[in-house]
Amino acid sequence: MHDASGVDETVEALVEFALKALNCEYAGVALHTAGGRPDVPAVTDPAVAEIYRFQLAGDDGPLAECMRDRATVSIPDLVEETRWPEWTKKVLELGVRSVLDVPLWTGYGAVGVLGLYSRRPEAFGVDEEAIAHILARHAAVAVATARREENLMVAVDARKLVGQAMGILMERYDLDSDRAFEVLRRYSQDTNTKLREVAQQLIDSRRLPHV
Repeated sequence: MHDASGVDETVEALVEFALKALNCEYAGVALHTAGGRPDVPAVTDPAVAEIYRFQLAGDDGPLAECMRDRATVSIPDLVEETRWPEWTKKVLELGVRSVLDVPLWTGYGAVGVLGLYSRRPEAFGVDEEAIAHILARHAAVAVATARREENLMVAVDARKLVGQAMGILMERYDLDSDRAFEVLRRYSQDTNTKLREVAQQLIDSRRLPHV
């Protein structure tokens, strides 16, 4: 996981390894996002995607609880589960009998949840839960690191674009660098467009309206 090249690759490695380490049939990852609604970047089977879609639509269930409280949620046998009747019925219809949701978090905050699903009841005992927690700790660090690296790359790319756009304005309109940046910033605010997108628009079209 730590050698993966990005967030998507990291979580794909996580769910594939989880199947082997926990000897379960299905696994998936849901990640916290800045917008608040969890993102589901990796599942090992369409059944897991269906479980997540149904649960996120109602914002209720073990995934929501695990994300909210950063606490492990273990369901040894869904036949006996009473907390989320609609979700339980749906998951049982998909052939799942036991569930283990483990939070992914670091000292900097919550990252997401690793969901493990088995067709067997009582599939996740004390040993399996311990392994899942170890895996989750490594995964949380790997995902957080991959996110920081991706954000850094985006920031570097944005600075390059803004620099290129400023150069175009400086050459075309005989502006100094401060004035060129102010033009981009003002246009970004007036049009409610991200500065990076304004810069890309100028580079592509070689002009900005009203400039």
